[in-house]
Amino acid sequence: MTLTQYGIKYAVHIITSNFGNLVAKVCEILLRRGHLSLKQLIGFTELTPQQVKNSLLILIQHNCVQPFSFDQSEGPKVTQYIALFDNIIHRGRFAKFLAVVSQELDTDRELILKDLLENGRLTLKQIIEGAESSKSQGDSADKDSVQESFLKLVNAHFVERCPAPEPVLGQATKQEGPAKKRGAKSAKMVEVPETIEQRVIAAAAPPEAIRFSIMIDSEADAPGGKSDNMSVGEKRKHATLEFDAEFESSDEVVLWRANFEEFIRCLRHKACVENVRARLDDEAAVVLRAMLKATRTAEKKVKTENSVPLSLNTIYEEVINSEAGRSLTMGRVRDSLSGLCDSSQERDVDEDESYSADLKKILELAQDDEVELIVLKRYGKDAYTMFRILSLAGRPIETDKISDMSQLSLVEKNETPKILYNLWKDDYLHMERLVVTGARQSQFLVWRVDKPIIWKHVLDEMFHTALNLSLRLACEEERFKEITDLPAHKLLGEMAKQWQLYRNVILVLQASLLKLDDALMLFHDF
Repeated sequence: MTLTQYGIKYAVHIITSNFGNLVAKVCEILLRRGHLSLKQLIGFTELTPQQVKNSLLILIQHNCVQPFSFDQSEGPKVTQYIALFDNIIHRGRFAKFLAVVSQELDTDRELILKDLLENGRLTLKQIIEGAESSKSQGDSADKDSVQESFLKLVNAHFVERCPAPEPVLGQATKQEGPAKKRGAKSAKMVEVPETIEQRVIAAAAPPEAIRFSIMIDSEADAPGGKSDNMSVGEKRKHATLEFDAEFESSDEVVLWRANFEEFIRCLRHKACVENVRARLDDEAAVVLRAMLKATRTAEKKVKTENSVPLSLNTIYEEVINSEAGRSLTMGRVRDSLSGLCDSSQERDVDEDESYSADLKKILELAQDDEVELIVLKRYGKDAYTMFRILSLAGRPIETDKISDMSQLSLVEKNETPKILYNLWKDDYLHMERLVVTGARQSQFLVWRVDKPIIWKHVLDEMFHTALNLSLRLACEEERFKEITDLPAHKLLGEMAKQWQLYRNVILVLQASLLKLDDALMLFHDF
């Protein structure tokens, strides 16, 4: 997706808040101009070479910029740098990521994850030392528990090895356009990433076999090896020693980071479940959650359109494993699946029904609801009715027919052109003027909802609002700085009232920003 005007401004604000103006200036140039070399960056930013280098090191450390180079037969290799917009925006979601780990695993894992989120990239040694240093703050974090927590985070794919420091890309050619259709086989072909950012991310990603790999297979793991004669305690001790061996030998080269992709997948699943709960019922939500939980590791990408197919028996077993699903019968699960899955899905000949939830449709309906709610709040009920008619129709409709379909009164029908014009003026509708020639020439207006264009406009408005909320939050924090810097025992009388006012304002702004970010993810990340 092409970056929007306010999307870039919001990303630059996040970097400014985290790392200062110099780093933000380098980041903004990369966001606006695309990938650039060090020499080009120095020219565009008008900063000193050392300032640009230091800024790039900070951005790379925190996964906001990825270096790469092009494969070229002649001339010296020139390192290019590209800003990773999504990773920058994710910096405002660290609280959500920590909440995901707290719900999926437990609070003990948050310590390691928080360290990784704050520091970007760490070695095993740094992770263990950072967790152990928390003892001084009253947390219990011995080496064994830290290792166990780290292993669970990696196994759950919440932590991954860092990408290649500088992947090499083949030169872009005209042949790298849309893939040609080759019959049924074309559906199985790997899609070529469309943007340079996607190509860089794909080239830098570690092979799946080592992306979440911690220890190299040893003699003790092989069949007939030493592990056959080990007790459980000895095996655990051996695993710890093996972990230590890698920890000691590779901590200079192997870096680890939080896997944003997995967090977005979890949040996407949660959004699908909650939207199904609102649109259907609690039972359908329980069934969908069970399906997604059972197949999460089998998903190849975040924006998968359909869940991995499962048989009815497998789904039912997964449903009754949860406390909320133990009271459901097979028949009620089947009824819920009929509302979640496309009725045209094929069934196996052995009558073991296979079901796959249409996640794309669930999210599209949620997007429709979000935009319609914006129209309702901003333009009123009549505008909402007209917009919904056009959105559901999916085709151009002339003004008079919109009035008739809206079932408005005569007075309200006279207002129809004005309402439609206001929606068009604010980029919520597309308008065309049609001229009919014949015995008597006439012209009329037709209106339609062009979802790709309008949805992008809505997303940009959301980025604009997020930027304004963030700026207001920073302004309030600065305004009450004298109050917040005071020790608790001095917050008396009027000072206490001012501190409570500050707390109320900050809580409202933070809650609004978190809720808005849910909508941002719905349109941009999901």
